Amino acid sequence: MQPVPYTQAQPAPRLRSRTALVASADRCFRQRLSETLTGLRWQVREAESGAEAWTAAEIAAPEAIIVDSWLPDLDLSEFLEDFREKFPQTDLVTASGLTAKESPRGPYRQELLHALRRSQEADTAAWNTAPQLEEVTGDRAPIRPRPAVLPGVAAFAGQPLSTAVSQPAGQFPAIPLAGMLKTVPIRAEVAAENDARLADRLPELIGNGPAMLEVSRRVRLVAPRMTPVLIEGPTGSGKELVAEALHRLSSRSKKPFVAINCAAIPEALLEAELFGHTRGAFTGAVQGRVGRIESADGGTLFLDEIGEMPLALQSKLLRFVECSELQRIGGNETVKVDVRILAATHRPLAEHAKKGTFRADLYYRLAVFLIRTPGLMEHAQDLTLLVDHFIQKLGRDTPVKRVNAAAMEKLAGHDWPGNVRELEHVLERATILAGESAQVTASDIDFGGMVN
Repeated sequence: MQPVPYTQAQPAPRLRSRTALVASADRCFRQRLSETLTGLRWQVREAESGAEAWTAAEIAAPEAIIVDSWLPDLDLSEFLEDFREKFPQTDLVTASGLTAKESPRGPYRQELLHALRRSQEADTAAWNTAPQLEEVTGDRAPIRPRPAVLPGVAAFAGQPLSTAVSQPAGQFPAIPLAGMLKTVPIRAEVAAENDARLADRLPELIGNGPAMLEVSRRVRLVAPRMTPVLIEGPTGSGKELVAEALHRLSSRSKKPFVAINCAAIPEALLEAELFGHTRGAFTGAVQGRVGRIESADGGTLFLDEIGEMPLALQSKLLRFVECSELQRIGGNETVKVDVRILAATHRPLAEHAKKGTFRADLYYRLAVFLIRTPGLMEHAQDLTLLVDHFIQKLGRDTPVKRVNAAAMEKLAGHDWPGNVRELEHVLERATILAGESAQVTASDIDFGGMVN
C-alpha cells in the first residue's frame, strides 16, 4: 500500500477570524480599505465617526482599528490616546501610518500598513484615470470630482436602486462617475454648497436628503447655546438621537444626559420622578429621593413625549423653567438646578396650545428653537443609506448579510408608518429569518402585519 503524500494527508489550515474596524467619514476611503482587508481574510466593520467607532469597539473589541487622519466629531490625538487606554489589546493605526503615543507594536502591524498602502495606491490610480467634467465659467478652474460612489446616490447607469445595498458590506463597486451624472454643466458654487451641506451631516443622523441635512444644520447651530429646543416629529423618526446629538455637541457633553419619557410613567408617579421627594412625603416613601431634574444638574434634561404631561404638572414644570428652582414633594426648601431643557413630541403641540390642552405659556418657553425630524417617506431617497447602516450594525456580532435586489424593491414599496425605527426592526427580523444564508431575500422581508 502506497503511503499517502504529506500534502494530501494534511487538512487545510484553519485561519482564525480577525476583525478590523475602519473609522472614517470618507466612504471612498472605507470602501477601498475594506476591499483590501477582506482580500487579506479580515472581517471588516465600518464607522463614520469617532463616536460610532468607540461604540462599535465597546460592543465587540476588534483586533485592529484603522482611523482616518481626520474625524468629524472628535480630536484625533485625544481619540487615539483614549482609545489606546480603553482598548490596549487593539492594534491601532491611522491613515498616515502613525499610532497613539507609546502604542505597542501589534502582531498585525505590517499587514495593516500593507493594506493601507494598497488601498491608497488604488485610490490614486482611480483618481488619475477618472473622467473629468469641465466647465467654462470665466476664470474658474475645471471641476474634477472624486471617482467614488457619491453619498446618497444609489441609482446609476442602467442599474436598479437596490444595487448599492445588494453587494456584500465593504465591497461596493466603484462606479464610474461619468455614468452617474447627467451631461449638463455643474456650477462650482453649487457643487461647493452641496459638499458643505454633506460635511455638516451628523454621523448619528443617517441621510443625505434635504430634510435630514436641515436637521443636522439646525442641531449644529443651536447645540452650543443654552436655548431650549423642542423636537417635533412622528414616532420612530429619531427624536432622541437629535437630543443626544445636541447634548454631545454642547459644552455640557461631559455632564449627565438624563432622559425621561413622560408617556411611560403613570401620572401619579411622574411628579415624584421629575422633582424627587422627601422621606414620608407619601405612602411608601420610606426614604428621600433625588428627581430626574436634579440628577441632570450641569447637564441636559430631555423630556420625551412632553405632550402627554398632565396640565397640573405642566404648571410646576413651568415654574422650574422660569426660575431654575424646584421643591421636592414633601419638602419646604428650594433647590437651584442648572440644566438645559430639551423636549420632544409627536403631537402638533402648537395646535394643542391653542385648544388649551397644553399650556401655551409652557409651549412658548420650550419651543424657543424648533427642530422637526422627518418621517421616512419624507426622505425616502435615504433608504439605501439607512439599509446599509442597519445591515452593518446588525453585522457587528455575526457575518454581515447582503440585501438582494428583490428584497430592496420590497422595502422601497412599503410606506413605513413606523418610520426609521420600523425599518431597523424589519431588517433585524429579516436577518434572523435568513438563517445561515449570506443574503436577505424578498421572502425574508416581513412587515409584521403592517402592509400597504
